[in-house]
Amino acid sequence: MNEVVRAVIIALGILIVMMTIAASLIWVERRALALWQDRYGPNRVGPFGLAQVLADMVKIFFKEDWIPKFADRKVFVVAPTIIIMTVLMSFAIIPYTREITLVDLNIGLLFFLGMSSLGVYSVVLGGWASNNKYSLLGTLRAAAQMVSYEVFMGLSLMGIVMITGSFSLVDIVEAQRKVWFFIPQIIGFFIFTVAGIAETHRLPFDLPEAESELISGFHSEYSGMKFGMFFVGEYLGITLISGMIVTLFFGGWLGPAFLPPVVWFLLKTFVFILFFVLLRASLPRPRYDQLMSYGWKFLLPLSLLNLIVTGAVLLFMK
Repeated sequence: MNEVVRAVIIALGILIVMMTIAASLIWVERRALALWQDRYGPNRVGPFGLAQVLADMVKIFFKEDWIPKFADRKVFVVAPTIIIMTVLMSFAIIPYTREITLVDLNIGLLFFLGMSSLGVYSVVLGGWASNNKYSLLGTLRAAAQMVSYEVFMGLSLMGIVMITGSFSLVDIVEAQRKVWFFIPQIIGFFIFTVAGIAETHRLPFDLPEAESELISGFHSEYSGMKFGMFFVGEYLGITLISGMIVTLFFGGWLGPAFLPPVVWFLLKTFVFILFFVLLRASLPRPRYDQLMSYGWKFLLPLSLLNLIVTGAVLLFMK
C-alpha cells in the first residue's frame, strides 16, 4: 500500500476512534460515578442511558452560540480550537501497535511535552478574551498550574530516557519487553500521573474551574459548540494522558498473544481512564496554595531524587 494512503487511513482511524472515545466518556463517567456513589446515573434515554451522549451532542450543536459584547471576538473564537488541535496532534506520535503508528518521531517524547505546553494557550486566551473577572482568575490559576506541573512531568520521564537512550515512543515500548517501566520507575510513574491530572485540570486539581469560587473559571462565558470544544478537549486530554501512561510505564501494546496488540493497548488505557473518573468520586479539592506547594516542595525534589538515583544505578550497572 502506498505510504501516503496508509498514513491517511491511520490518521482518519485515530481521529474517529479518539473522538468516539471522548464522546463516550460522557456516558462512562456518569455511569461509573453513579456506580461508585450507589445511585442510578443516566438510565432514561435509551438502554442504560446510552442515548444520553447523543442527546448531549444535539443540545450542544443547537444551543445558542453566544459571544459577549465585551469579549475580544477573534481571540474568543480561536481559543477553544487550540486545545483540540494540540491534543489531537499528540495522538499522532502514540504507538498503538508496532504497525499502527502514524509518526515514529525520534523526539516523540519531546513533541508530546511541547504539545501539552501549547495547550496552556487555549485556557489563557479563552479566559483573557472573555473579559470577565472570574474567567481571568481561572486563567491565572490554570496557567500557573499547567506550567508548573509541566516541569515535574518532564523531569519524571528523564529516568525512562536514561534507561532506553531514546525519545522515541516506539523504542520505549520495545524496551519494556522484559519488564514494564512501572517497576523500576515507580516514582516517575507517580509523578507523571499526578502531573497529568493537574495538566488536564481534573478533580481534585480542577481549581481553574472551581464552581464554588469561580462559576466555571476560564470558560464561564462560553456556550454552544465553543463550550463543547473545551468539554471534548478535556476528555481527549484524559484519554491522551491515559494512553501515555500505558505507553511509558505499562508496556504499550505488549501483552499475551491471545489478544491482538491494539486490544491490549485499549484495555490498559481504559483502566486508567476509569482511574481518572474514580478520583472525581473520591478525593476532595485542595486549596490553590496547597496545590502549588505540593508541586514545588514535594514533587520537584522527588523528581530530582528519582533522576539522581536512576543515573547512579545505571552507572553502577555498567
